[in-house]
Amino acid sequence: MRIGVIGTGTIASAVVEGIAGGGHDIAVSRRSAAQSARLAQMFDNVTVHDNQAVLDRSDMVFLGLMANAAAEILASLTFRSDQRVISLMADCPLERIAQMVRPARAAAVMIPFPGIAQGGSPALGYGDTDLLQELFGARNTIFALGSEAELATYNCAQAVLSPATVLVAEAADWLGARIEDLAQGEAFLRALVGSSLMGTDCATLLGALDTPGGYNQRLRNHMDRAGMNGALAEGLDKLERDR
Repeated sequence: MRIGVIGTGTIASAVVEGIAGGGHDIAVSRRSAAQSARLAQMFDNVTVHDNQAVLDRSDMVFLGLMANAAAEILASLTFRSDQRVISLMADCPLERIAQMVRPARAAAVMIPFPGIAQGGSPALGYGDTDLLQELFGARNTIFALGSEAELATYNCAQAVLSPATVLVAEAADWLGARIEDLAQGEAFLRALVGSSLMGTDCATLLGALDTPGGYNQRLRNHMDRAGMNGALAEGLDKLERDR
């Protein structure tokens, strides 16, 4: 495909890395100049252009802009009716995107994560999820959602990634103060948590870890009493109210 990417922040750059090996002709914009230059150096099939030139060279366009800046940036650009647009902007409805990219077709909203650069990552999608599956499904898992309200709720829930990472990082720091190789300790904990969660659903895993008097049960009970579960639910509720 001839693919264009307007905006080359962290997520859009990860998307480029994830599809660059697919033989596509990829044009990226000069926004975030350091990122676009890095991508062009990494891949022979990635070139850097101004925004309009990106559109002129592309049949498929990714929008990797900040939602509050998109209207101003896109207003000066000319899209074509034969173009399909995938937005990476979580806070911008598909109907609003359609207005900004006319006469192109606003095909889908996609919320990817940095791991899409290497593959094996989840991604959320609404709209033409068959297109997202075609582009990314061979190496990643596309979670197709039925409405933008559902997409917004998933977007709140995915924020658990940061506090979950903090838990692992703090446990790694605790372990590192007591062992010789801090890096090895962190690698062990990341592998333990990641492989365990990928291997089974949460309820089954918690049941397996609920040995009476065991380390896992005792630590979880301590953190429950400290209010961990309540704080998480309150935080998610606040994200949902404020979105």
